[in-house]
Amino acid sequence: MSDLERIHTIGYSLKDVKVSFSKDLKLNVSDVTIDGKQGEILNIPRWVANVLESEKYVEIQDSEILTELKQAVMKEEVQSNFDLSVLEPYFYIKLKSYMQRMSEKDYDMTESMLNKLLRTRQSKIIRLADSSKLTAEISQKLTVEECDFYNQIHNASAKFSKKIIGSKK
Repeated sequence: MSDLERIHTIGYSLKDVKVSFSKDLKLNVSDVTIDGKQGEILNIPRWVANVLESEKYVEIQDSEILTELKQAVMKEEVQSNFDLSVLEPYFYIKLKSYMQRMSEKDYDMTESMLNKLLRTRQSKIIRLADSSKLTAEISQKLTVEECDFYNQIHNASAKFSKKIIGSKK
């Protein structure tokens, strides 16, 4: 994981997520105060929600990510070979976080959809990166990981071209 991706993952875990309380809970840690009753739904920081979910105090309510994945696959399929649909910067980070909590059957189905999206977007990014530097317009459509991939491909392509063509002395 790159440093940039690690930073964005930390930023994502600091954002609030909706949770449903399985048990009554009163908690005050590091200036984070949580007071939830069984059945209540509140927004709390994701890092806290992950800990509380592992201890069966809450259930994280972020299943809309599957809908986002399905929509992303469909949108990408209708775009041309040189046009990318927009994905939010945290899309893959959010999806990986959700997939870690899935059953094996659901994980396999989701992974299949994700692989389809990745293959399509990778081929488009390679074509674009081979022909031009990352522009502001393109970067707005890419996730954190994809921006890094784009730059790596562009740099490798430029280095290869220079190796073949050479430079004037």
